[in-house]
Amino acid sequence: MGLKSFIIPAVDIKEGKAVRLYRGDPNAVTVYGNNPVDVAKMWEEKGAKHLHIVDLDGAFEGKPKNYETVKQIVRSVSIPVEFGGGLRSFEAVKTMFETGVDRVVIGSLAYQSRGEFLKIVDYFSGRVVVGIDAKDGRVAIKGWLEKTEFSPLEFAKQFDDLNIWGFLYTDVNRDGALTGPNAEGTKILAQNLNHPVIASGGVGSVEDVKKLYQLKKYGVYGVVVGKALYEGKIKLEQLED
Repeated sequence: MGLKSFIIPAVDIKEGKAVRLYRGDPNAVTVYGNNPVDVAKMWEEKGAKHLHIVDLDGAFEGKPKNYETVKQIVRSVSIPVEFGGGLRSFEAVKTMFETGVDRVVIGSLAYQSRGEFLKIVDYFSGRVVVGIDAKDGRVAIKGWLEKTEFSPLEFAKQFDDLNIWGFLYTDVNRDGALTGPNAEGTKILAQNLNHPVIASGGVGSVEDVKKLYQLKKYGVYGVVVGKALYEGKIKLEQLED
């Protein structure tokens, strides 16, 4: 697997548009496309091997709001789609899987209702990614608005023995800031967990991607990239598969 396959383009949806937030702030929004379906198709055409879709309205409101858009994306591309944002119940997860998404990312629910989360993991074996959103060294939930008492590793350890797909680790302080990823934090997680880890947050260049690519041997599966792709800092079509 080359760098191109290692990168997972992010399509963040807010109010029906493809956007990026700056450091998780719902008021710091940049719009990159009026039609997220077209944006998703563009990344596939440029060589993406999978996509990371986030329903930001869902993350902040506690239930998916852009269901139809996600359904259209899944129907319009032939690559696997990972979805997160507002999945706080078994029914919400079931509904999203019915759209045809490949994996779901769940963060807040895993923290708030272990029983409901276990039911989801049991039913959708190997298709659940535990979202670990870290702010100032602590896991944040509810659209990054509330910090918990757990460090990322402490949080992840609670789920590592379950039949999940793996983990998505986002350093919220770096997200959308192009300041470089938290490679050390990602490495610590990957080294100490049995399941794969996807990195996210802060990637601003191909060099940043290469830094994380070196961590593949520890169990880092890929990296979600948003702003750096949208602003041309990384040109997906120029990378090797």
